[in-house]
Amino acid sequence: MNLFVAKCQDIVKGILTGFDRIVFKGSILPLMYAEGAMSFCRAHGIRNKDFKPWAMEQTSQVVESAQRYAQEHCGRGIEPILSSKIRKEDIAHKRQHTSGIQSGLIGVWSATESCWSYKAQYSAQAGHPQLRKDWMKCKHLYFYLDHEQYGFMNIRLQTWFPYHIQICLNGREWLRRSLEREGVGFVARGNKFVHIDDYVLAQELLDRQLDTRWEPMLGGFLADVFPARQAILGPHLSYYWTLWQSEWATDLIFPSPKDIAPIMDSLLRHAFMTGTGERVLRYLDRPMKKDGTPRANMNHEVMSKLLDFHDGIRVRHWVDGNSVKCYNELNVLRVETTMNQPGMFQVHRHAQGQERSEPKRLLSLRKGVADVVLRTQVSQGVNDRFMDNLATAQCETPVRTLFDEVVKPFTKEGRRVRALDPTGKDRALLQALRDPKFCISGLSNKALRETLSEKTGYKDMTEKQRSAKISRQLRLLRDHGLIRKMPRQKRYLITQKGRELTTVLDALLAASTKQLMDIAA
Repeated sequence: MNLFVAKCQDIVKGILTGFDRIVFKGSILPLMYAEGAMSFCRAHGIRNKDFKPWAMEQTSQVVESAQRYAQEHCGRGIEPILSSKIRKEDIAHKRQHTSGIQSGLIGVWSATESCWSYKAQYSAQAGHPQLRKDWMKCKHLYFYLDHEQYGFMNIRLQTWFPYHIQICLNGREWLRRSLEREGVGFVARGNKFVHIDDYVLAQELLDRQLDTRWEPMLGGFLADVFPARQAILGPHLSYYWTLWQSEWATDLIFPSPKDIAPIMDSLLRHAFMTGTGERVLRYLDRPMKKDGTPRANMNHEVMSKLLDFHDGIRVRHWVDGNSVKCYNELNVLRVETTMNQPGMFQVHRHAQGQERSEPKRLLSLRKGVADVVLRTQVSQGVNDRFMDNLATAQCETPVRTLFDEVVKPFTKEGRRVRALDPTGKDRALLQALRDPKFCISGLSNKALRETLSEKTGYKDMTEKQRSAKISRQLRLLRDHGLIRKMPRQKRYLITQKGRELTTVLDALLAASTKQLMDIAA
């Protein structure tokens, strides 16, 4: 169990881990490049120069179908939105509230937005017009509904060739519908559950979401929002589905907001203060040099923000489109990983077309729905690394006591154990223990050698000398109770005492003299 969750489990009502917002995108792969689009046109007797009038005619058919669907299911036609500053979700929520819609279609709205399609342009080389990819603007339809199984959701359809589609679900809304079917009582505020009668069953229902057969489920919406698909594209072209954006959240639900308020300020400021660039890169599983610093060829943009959020505080760390954040709202403390660029992460999986009997390889995580479960495992790993750091923020032991326990020599089993020097010669060693990569799999002599090889006191040694020195230091850390040996392995785990000491050391080194004086006063 994650250290932070274990530390809080006696004071929270329940813990939920699963999807929050998930956005799928559907594309027809043969139409994603110009040659494929022209092949489609040739097969359907459409000359390249006639592409635009043909596409306009099909767009009219798509819009007319949506108009009929809207009239039949909510008694209203398609309603245009003239400004990009208007949030369509807010309009849909307001409509649902005022109309008392419990289930089904809430409304269909249209907006003119940017997209890419094709334009016919004369090619001197070919001697006739050719299709080329181009950015343009076209009408997009937004279908908002409160689905009987998936809850509040929306579907965005591009009405112009090649008809991209986006389906936005929310795992917590999905859970709401599941709890209603099971007859379990709950209280929800937005996408947060502030109370559930049966948290164990709620977690089981969240876990079942991962058993979904995504392609049939997502394809099932097409008959309603894009009924003309087969008439326009034929029966053999189908959508390829990707998980474009995912939010994987761990919620700790406290009895009341007043129970969470006392810990939030120190907790989130600790997360912000210790969120160094190297540490954030570790949270988000970016490859590093052996000494734990970023590689010279890495150009990742690391950004951290601490700000007010609703009635609480939020700290968020970004690395190139992926992020991990922590915030409180009402009586819920949430840690959440948002993934937009899964290719940044490496996972063990089979390559495309590889036989299942062959061994898996270390490859980039894909956006395709085939890697949804792997994606959740990676996201949970990010949450765990971040929460392991949070676990040390609530240490109530005085700093003097933590230091007094390690800065004095003592005798153990008839031999003398020297004192540690946290701010002197042992500083690099103790700071190395704080590396998030050691939080889950533990540390070893080899791993510490790689991390410390360029540090003062280690870099002028041979590999053999460095290994011998670190072996002695591992024994020293065990004697002081900062690490413990893993059974039947030459690896070590950091103890709670070790986490508290190294956290205090980091905080002291990060604080200014003024900050320390203010605290002392």
